[in-house]
Amino acid sequence: MKKFVRIENVGQTFHTRKGDFVALRDIDLTVEQGEFITLIGHSGCGKSTLLNLIAGLTRPSRGVLLCAEREITGPGPDRAVVFQNHSLLPWLTCFQNVYLAVERVFGATEKRPHLEQRTRAALELVGLLPAQNKLPREISGGMKQRVGIARALAIEPGVLLMDEPFGALDALTRAHLQDELLKIVAKTRTTTIMVTHDVDEAVLLSDRIVMLTNGPAATIGDILSVPLPRPRDRVRLANDATYLACRASVVDFLHRRHGNPERSQAVANINAELDREAEALDSRDDAVRAAA
Repeated sequence: MKKFVRIENVGQTFHTRKGDFVALRDIDLTVEQGEFITLIGHSGCGKSTLLNLIAGLTRPSRGVLLCAEREITGPGPDRAVVFQNHSLLPWLTCFQNVYLAVERVFGATEKRPHLEQRTRAALELVGLLPAQNKLPREISGGMKQRVGIARALAIEPGVLLMDEPFGALDALTRAHLQDELLKIVAKTRTTTIMVTHDVDEAVLLSDRIVMLTNGPAATIGDILSVPLPRPRDRVRLANDATYLACRASVVDFLHRRHGNPERSQAVANINAELDREAEALDSRDDAVRAAA
């Protein structure tokens, strides 16, 4: 398979009032085209930071990231992101939320009928064509996340990036969407990189599981290949020896080799401070724009 995403000697340091905070160090990872990768680790280990670097939402302090042999220097339509918060515009229908992204990417080269066709195809892919005219407040949380996935896939990205997209959902809805995601990825063969805290989710979905050490200065501690054939059925896998062995390996890494709640809490406190500083900067920027 073709090497599609390359992360080479990447590190990320944040500058705070209390000094430099090293979030990530020495990250080296190659993702093949069509591969499904999950990033897992304790809170504060830099999973979302790494995903944001691949998305181009932040720049690394050192090292280089490439997608399809092009350096990642910012966001682009070749990399679509699905966040835990669906981020739908509440005044637009499901169709309009997806169409907005399609028009932004393809509007300069395609006419409206083709753009609408792309939008309907994406909604049909996630099973939401009957709800295309509903507003976000009129659909469930699981349906909102499916709209977010449809919006991401509608722009035909080379890489689908997912930051705990099912983390806020109840267990039954989460399981249903995991099964739907398995079908969607099998059909589209989209390269997918997903952040999760859920061991079972990681094993069920992944070709490989990338396990990060505790922060600060987190790095890749281990990479586990998941040799389960596709398509996968969660019921059949419940007592599968390979599934259970993969699950045990991840649990062992997280809870025996890298279980350190005191350190994780310290990192969480630092991350909270970083979030507060980011909010303060956003408020300042908003004030400056308003004054202008």
